[in-house]
Amino acid sequence: MGQPTGKYVINTTAGEEVKAFVPNSLPPIPRIEAGEDIQNLIRQCEISLSELKIATSMIPDKGLFAYTFVRKEAILSSQIENIQATLTDLFSFESEIIEIENSDEVQEVCNYIDALKYAQRQINLSKGLPISKRLFQEIHKRIMKGVRGSQKKPGEFRQSQNWVGGTRPGNAQYVPPPPSEMNKCLDQLEKYIHQSNQDLHPLVKIGLIHVQFESIHPFLDGNGRLGRLLIVLLLEKWGLSTALSFYPSLHFKRHRNKYYDLLTGVRISGDWEAWNRFFLEAINISAQEATLLAQNIFELQQKFRIKLINQKDISMPTIRLFELLPSHPILNMNRVVEILNVTKPTANKALTQLQNANVLRETTSGQRNRVFVYKNYLDLLTKDTG
Repeated sequence: MGQPTGKYVINTTAGEEVKAFVPNSLPPIPRIEAGEDIQNLIRQCEISLSELKIATSMIPDKGLFAYTFVRKEAILSSQIENIQATLTDLFSFESEIIEIENSDEVQEVCNYIDALKYAQRQINLSKGLPISKRLFQEIHKRIMKGVRGSQKKPGEFRQSQNWVGGTRPGNAQYVPPPPSEMNKCLDQLEKYIHQSNQDLHPLVKIGLIHVQFESIHPFLDGNGRLGRLLIVLLLEKWGLSTALSFYPSLHFKRHRNKYYDLLTGVRISGDWEAWNRFFLEAINISAQEATLLAQNIFELQQKFRIKLINQKDISMPTIRLFELLPSHPILNMNRVVEILNVTKPTANKALTQLQNANVLRETTSGQRNRVFVYKNYLDLLTKDTG
């Protein structure tokens, strides 16, 4: 336990006086001392992240895992914010052949995917935006585009007092800094992100930055998703992992109450040690699970690939379609015609051959407009996400 990590200022919002929290600038004072347990966790994280890099580097089609994992992180991060869309909903929505009832929620997930891909491109372009206030705004603009909360000024830092939890400011769980203090905090955070700090391991630094962003809460909505997106973005920027092969939000979702309690603990009593331990455990477990999932998907693909190649009279369009299934796990004949650029009889033959090989399963009981799913693949992906 340490000291409080900020100060409170009295502010009036919605006719009520509230105590708004203004976090101190990073790094924390007194200096964080990494004990033996934290050092051990850091070493384990490094091993797990290295194994994930190796696992994904050995995959011939790296785009397959980028497609898969970014969607898993998008779903999980959104579910933490009570957006109830599932991974199956997302694939159904993207297939454009199955109508879903919660398309508005799924669109929020799609926005997250677009925002993460945009941010990843920017930090890897020689003339792209660095991780900065400007990039935060561009990411936020994409997260909030055309969805609930879109009236809350997407891409603009708030100019009014907000609060988290509760029905009004007076019973809020947390009140972030007022706009004048918020802007100063953002300037300090941007400076810290680009400041060389030899005393702290980059993983610990990323954890501190996440807490600081959540405490500043610079937008009227969407702060949680952006704050978690910032984690995977920094992991890539600092060479620890690729942003598209990592989904730490699964650990945060499993331990949601603890996640929020530890953020509060830092603000109230400066308990950075408990937060650092939790954050490093999240990174370690997430890397291990992503590695296992990558291996399982690869093994599944290999098993079916060998089975198909050894089958008599298997057609080339069937093989081509199989290789595209991870990016099109829900499809019908018209979609096959489109993605393979073949005739309907050829598309139908490919679907039939994959169904006979137990790769695809029909979900429409022989109706005219038949829909097929790559069920084994979806079962792997949707564990813990719905």
